Amino acid sequence: MQNISWNILSATRLCGVFACALCAMLFLGCEEIEEPKPWIRVERPQMLFTDTTLLDSYDKGVLNWRLKTAYLERWADKEIVTVRPVFVDIYDSIGERVAFLRADSGSLDMTFTYVYAYGHVYALTPKGASVRADSLLWNKKDNLVRTASYVRVVSEDGDVLQGVGFESDAQFDNWKILSNVTGIFQDAAKRMKDEDKRQAEAERLNNPPSSSSQAAPAAKPAPAAKPNSAKPTSSPSQNPKPNVPPRGLPLKPKAGNP
Repeated sequence: MQNISWNILSATRLCGVFACALCAMLFLGCEEIEEPKPWIRVERPQMLFTDTTLLDSYDKGVLNWRLKTAYLERWADKEIVTVRPVFVDIYDSIGERVAFLRADSGSLDMTFTYVYAYGHVYALTPKGASVRADSLLWNKKDNLVRTASYVRVVSEDGDVLQGVGFESDAQFDNWKILSNVTGIFQDAAKRMKDEDKRQAEAERLNNPPSSSSQAAPAAKPAPAAKPNSAKPTSSPSQNPKPNVPPRGLPLKPKAGNP
């Protein structure tokens, strides 16, 4: 009896497996066959570098600046090259590195007529001043760096200057803030006194005292009086000359004598 029950159970399980398989076959047979999707064109940049890349700019054979980035792309229909981040070393006329600039992103054209850096821009000048701005634009035509955005400059003396608009030469050697300038100066009173002393010393060296203000030379001694050349006149105390008549003339007799 037990064997009969086991056989019935086995047969039942076997019928269930066949039923499931039959249902799966019917389901697959009714499912529509999916057609392959058409080929989709994906736009890709014509130039793409995802490793360290260097771009050099020369002026009359002299290295002007060098840009280093980790990502560079250029699309076929555009002349603009996009880079991120931006690290720029700036050189002087003898090839010495004098300034530095970095930013989150940047763009430039294929002929290197401009470089536009934007996003947390930071620059270090040759004299030790630092410049922070939202963006900076270098134009090859006039070789100047400009921005119309807010800018903050910390000078080499620690002074903090801020305002709107900025203009500088390409080496960040001479710069100025254009408008709304405010600042904090370190040791202003002491520096003003030192500056006054320097100006006074410079004026003293450039304008020596005149001859009128110098001590007058010693007066020359007066010359001794010369003796009078005129003949001294006779006085009654001196012996008068005798009244002698001229020779050859007779003496007149005195009146009253016979």
